[in-house]
Amino acid sequence: MAGIPQEVWYSGGLRFECTQCGDCCSGSEGYVWVNQEEIDAMSQRIGMEPSAFEAEFVKRVGVRRTLKERPGGDCVLLDEKTRKCTAYEERPRQCKTWPFWGSNIRTPEAWQEAATACPGCNKGNLVPLEKIVEQAAKIRI
Repeated sequence: MAGIPQEVWYSGGLRFECTQCGDCCSGSEGYVWVNQEEIDAMSQRIGMEPSAFEAEFVKRVGVRRTLKERPGGDCVLLDEKTRKCTAYEERPRQCKTWPFWGSNIRTPEAWQEAATACPGCNKGNLVPLEKIVEQAAKIRI
């Protein structure tokens, strides 16, 4: 396993299974950064032209783009009734890599803090070290 750190606290893997509860899509305000490839995929998933999708669901923050939020912090793609993501299969990389962000796996305490907000942490199948490292490398949060 060249390039895979063996000395990290989660070297034995971590348990995670997405429950699709919507908790990570709601609550405090923040940013879900998106690029054109993600916008194109999400717009196709929900049956819109990319330009219309971007006009309705995306805003600019400086030179970057982020999904809009409803008042209170819910992601604009979170269905208010079902609490499910309307573009789940094509959700942005930031969403796909949760909870394996560097900020969440930095320490056991950071992981436990993430677990207090996410019912999928410490549940389900064991995610091996290699997959955790792969996911964490895709995004820096």
